[in-house]
Amino acid sequence: MKPSVCIESVFRGLELTEALSLVKSSGYDAFEFWNWSNKDIDKMRAEMDRLELSIATFCTEGGTLVDREKHQAFLVGLSETVKVAQGLGCRSLIVTAGNELREVPREAQLENIVVGLRAAVPILEAAGVTLTLEPLNTAVDHPGYILARSDEAFDIIDQVGSEQVKVLYDIYHQQITEGNLVATMLPRLSSIGHIHAAGCPGRHELYKGEIHYANVFQALRSAGYAGYVGLEYFPSEDAASGLAKARELFL
Repeated sequence: MKPSVCIESVFRGLELTEALSLVKSSGYDAFEFWNWSNKDIDKMRAEMDRLELSIATFCTEGGTLVDREKHQAFLVGLSETVKVAQGLGCRSLIVTAGNELREVPREAQLENIVVGLRAAVPILEAAGVTLTLEPLNTAVDHPGYILARSDEAFDIIDQVGSEQVKVLYDIYHQQITEGNLVATMLPRLSSIGHIHAAGCPGRHELYKGEIHYANVFQALRSAGYAGYVGLEYFPSEDAASGLAKARELFL
């Protein structure tokens, strides 16, 4: 199990070079971010090489899965994102499904997500990249989003039927949506391609809130999870201090 620092939340507002330097000086070897089109990718590559950092994952851009009419834009955006990922040595990407369409039955929208992900599989297989679908909570942070529950996300992944398409299980979001974290994750560990973590409530440091991350991480470790856990939280105190305390959870 490997930690990754989300520079757009933990180091929100900092210039790229400074953020990556802080990732390294805080004792981490990997980072992640959200959007790539607003970043200097050449500078990122140079700083990664200089600091000996890896990218765990970042988001694909373009189109939306929930709307079948926008699948072509999604596939074009995915192809562009895959090229960026290959240039950065990144083998995992994140996709969100989009907001609900009020005029379309929910089952049809979920089917659209499956269809869009199936169409993405040849692109992913050719590049050796995994795409992770992320459920988000709709009660606090993302009202209107189509996909809140992990069981629906796992069902979608099962229907897609490709090892290149998995679930991003965000512990913070799923604590709000459904709780029962360990019992939900462990039986589906092979379908989880990435994990996010933040304190709940508040989305601050991992040691703040109701989630006992030491127990959650120990359960994941014992079950054999060897992927990344992205620290995607918004600091309520000195970022370096929070990262130091989070790092202890991975030892």
